[in-house]
Order: sequence, then C-alpha cells, then structure tokens
Amino acid sequence: MPDFFDMAYKEAEQGMLAGDGGPFGAVVVKDGIIIGKGHNRVISSHDSTAHAEICAIREAESALGTHDLSGCEIYTTCYPCPMCLGAIMWARITKVYYGSTSEQAAAVGFDDQVFYRAFLNPESNQLVSMIYDDNPNSRLLWQKWLELDDRKMY
Repeated sequence: MPDFFDMAYKEAEQGMLAGDGGPFGAVVVKDGIIIGKGHNRVISSHDSTAHAEICAIREAESALGTHDLSGCEIYTTCYPCPMCLGAIMWARITKVYYGSTSEQAAAVGFDDQVFYRAFLNPESNQLVSMIYDDNPNSRLLWQKWLELDDRKMY
C-alpha cells in the first residue's frame, strides 16, 4: 500500500518551495487510490480558502463528478483548521489522518486557536461582527426552496 502521508508531505514541500503558501499538503484516497491531492496555494492564488485540504477535496470531487466523498479518507500534514475540517465534514469524508497537531503548527506561527475560540464562544469573537437582518427576502428564498420538486441537499 502506498504511503499516503509521504505523498501529502511531498505535495506540501513542492508547494512550500514554489512559494505557493505554507507547509501543508493533503491527499484524498478512495479504495486505496489517490483521487485528489493539494498543497496550500493561498499566496500564489490570492485565495484565502486555497488550503491543502480544500484543494485536494476540490480535485477529488472533480475526479469523481460529485460533491459526496463518502467512503473516502484524507491524509493531511497537519490537523485541519476549522474551515478545512468543515469542508471535510461537508464532503462526507469518513476518516482524517493528520501528521502534526495544531499546537505544533502554532509553535511555528500558524495559530488557528483564535478561530477555535470564536466558534466555542461566539460572544468573544473579535475577528468579525455578525449582524442579523431579519430580511423578508430570506424567508421568501426558504419558501421557494420548499416549493421545488427536485430539491438537492448540501
């Protein structure tokens, strides 16, 4: 069986040395075959969502022609940030193997703790102001959604 961590580390190193972004890599595996790989491309793509896991998920979904990666696993060089963990969950990936902890990442300057704290205690969130607008157009969208004959979830 291939060493999927080795593939993720190679992906991370390639991107890091190319100046694409931080030292992060990931591969998505289905039935023992890599169907998606990615490294951090935040800097090179000017896309704050272009984390390794997101890039690998996008490639895997494109390869399979679906947004549902049930039965897949992801190997990533570091514990996923909240955005990536959310994407992994939305993609229905069933297992995450990670090679370093968020504490290890924080020790070299990649500290996601402020995000985790904001999710745990929304009132303490100092990163962004959340303002609810009880807009009737939003309720209208929900109603139109319910009236569709062929609703597709997530």
